[in-house]
Amino acid sequence: MATNNLLLLPGDGIGPEIMTEVKKVISWFNARGGDTFETDEGLVGGCAYDAHGQSISEEDMAKAMTSDAVIFGAVGGPKWDGVPYEVRPEAGLLRLRKDMELFANLRPAICYPALADASSLKKDVIEGLDILILRELTGGVYFGEPKTITDLGNGQKRAIDTQVYDTYEIERIAKAAFELARTRNNKVTSMEKRNVMKSGVLWNEVVTETHKNGYQDVQLEHMLADAGGMQLVRWPKQFDVIVTDNLFGDMLSDVAAMLTGSLGMLPSASLGAPDAKTGKRKALYEPVHGSAPDIAGTGAANPIAMIASFGMALRYSFEMVAEADMLDKAIANALDKGLRTKDIASDGDKVVSTVEMGDAIIAELDALSA
Repeated sequence: MATNNLLLLPGDGIGPEIMTEVKKVISWFNARGGDTFETDEGLVGGCAYDAHGQSISEEDMAKAMTSDAVIFGAVGGPKWDGVPYEVRPEAGLLRLRKDMELFANLRPAICYPALADASSLKKDVIEGLDILILRELTGGVYFGEPKTITDLGNGQKRAIDTQVYDTYEIERIAKAAFELARTRNNKVTSMEKRNVMKSGVLWNEVVTETHKNGYQDVQLEHMLADAGGMQLVRWPKQFDVIVTDNLFGDMLSDVAAMLTGSLGMLPSASLGAPDAKTGKRKALYEPVHGSAPDIAGTGAANPIAMIASFGMALRYSFEMVAEADMLDKAIANALDKGLRTKDIASDGDKVVSTVEMGDAIIAELDALSA
């Protein structure tokens, strides 16, 4: 039996509320026996700025680097709109991703059967949807230099962001995509903008070569990212694994999230490369949604994406696949009983609070393990 070390970073807005529900799930698994979890907690985002004058302290950053996995809530809110750019709440998350070298961001888009009517798309378009977007996370325009705003005089300014990718960055995310596809439906769609961007030309070339040199058993197709966005809302079930760069992955994964009816439903995992000695990856797990300051403290937040993010930690960091499957089933069963937080409720549904949804999932775990 192993003891796994988790760093919990609730963050801002609804982050602490939904993290409380994850703590219930962690306690449930600890009480069950087998592999257990020890947790530590830190600050990130606006709350860290309030406490330390920076978006994550050096002490909490050191904890993240030595943890077996980081469970992250959400950061940001209008309270911190005026802070310096380099210490804005989001900078804490970007530093975690960069320093932990979390280059692969996995964002599933799964439509639970009970929520097929919650999507803005027709039921037959999204019913049974199960796709995975793999976003390159530590390169591209978010990190490229130069990144400047220059005063040109006469009331004019020039802003520059730089899109930069090296071969190795594209190759490692492509390999991850092909390997994930082998565990699913064996198809990868690579999306870029090679028609107007040199980085897209290189992306296309490297993905093609990587496929040729070891993954020809996996079906590969290329698609321009804008066309990919259109196809996601036209017929999303044509996709299995989508691999794309940092910028397009950010946008396309949010499009995919809304196919399921709510950003509050979808988890994500950010993984580093396997350690040469132990084979373990540094990892951070977080819901796709943001801090939702407008509903913070009201008890209306949907905790499912946060709980499902811990489920991804069970699956990808701790090889507790049966436990991850059980947690996914518990979520589905709670939804099947008509329980809904406000963001996914329709007429006739029973609207429950954040705490009540967490308790319902625990009850389903109890039933499944009986």
